[in-house]
Amino acid sequence: MESISFMRKHRNLFLLIAVIVVVAIWKPHAAIYGLQRGSLYSLVGLPLSLTLGVVGIMNLAHGDFLSLGIYFVYLFATNLGMDPLVSIIPVFFLLFGLGVVIYKLTITRVMKSGHLNQLLLTFGISMILLEAMNVIWTSRPRSVYVEYSSSSTTIAGVRFGTYELLYVVFAFAVLIALQLFLKKTRLGQATFAVGQNPQGAKIVGINTGFVYLFVFGISIAILGIAAGVMVPRFAIFPSVGSAFTMKSFCLVAMAGLGNLTGILVSGIVLGVGEAIVQSIPGYAGWSDIVFFGVLIAVIMIRSLRRQSL
Repeated sequence: MESISFMRKHRNLFLLIAVIVVVAIWKPHAAIYGLQRGSLYSLVGLPLSLTLGVVGIMNLAHGDFLSLGIYFVYLFATNLGMDPLVSIIPVFFLLFGLGVVIYKLTITRVMKSGHLNQLLLTFGISMILLEAMNVIWTSRPRSVYVEYSSSSTTIAGVRFGTYELLYVVFAFAVLIALQLFLKKTRLGQATFAVGQNPQGAKIVGINTGFVYLFVFGISIAILGIAAGVMVPRFAIFPSVGSAFTMKSFCLVAMAGLGNLTGILVSGIVLGVGEAIVQSIPGYAGWSDIVFFGVLIAVIMIRSLRRQSL
């Protein structure tokens, strides 16, 4: 009975392992690339899941905060000679402070409004951030080169970039850190309580306003981690993070609100799916269609299950 309970509790991870093993046997290169890219999707999607699950804000500026974090990393690298991975530390705190300020100045005004007002507000923030980056840095692509980012290795005849394995490391590290925070700290337990029942949490004396403020700030700050990891391998331009906004929402829709482990599993599964399509000659451009097609299929299956209950 205990083994059955364990398997049910961790069924998402077992699903992930099964998918990777099957693809690794069939298309080993796609399995490795999909694991790397899917982990990056998950790393960016985790903070959005936290924001939606606790604060309840649909942040359309999510990807633009990521772009801003990438430019901050770029500035530390070019002006101070700081390694992009080291610059994660100051960028984390810079984005946390920015998130807190934006929450206090804008988000609090629409917390009790409908989702339409929240969408319009965050869309406006997105446009302001995007245009500000265009004005300050222009649309000219930039880059930061670090020697170790171009390293590669070959295992069993499959050649792949070793730097991209950091996406996997950081995605799992952030997931574990968030899980420990929510379960082992008083503020984390308060955050979990607010996410489950805001009114009940308020009745027992939890300062829900502070929890919302902290969660929004830390969600933006986590994007600084993703930014630091991305900079050595991505071209830097104002809309570099925009594509991650919709993909992050897709992961949340697939995993469910507040399901952090589900975000990681969904991201890697979709990343592997993208990699399989890209490995087929002549079908590389279909990868995004497959990404969103899987989302539609999952939502439809979930709706049919609910109707049958």
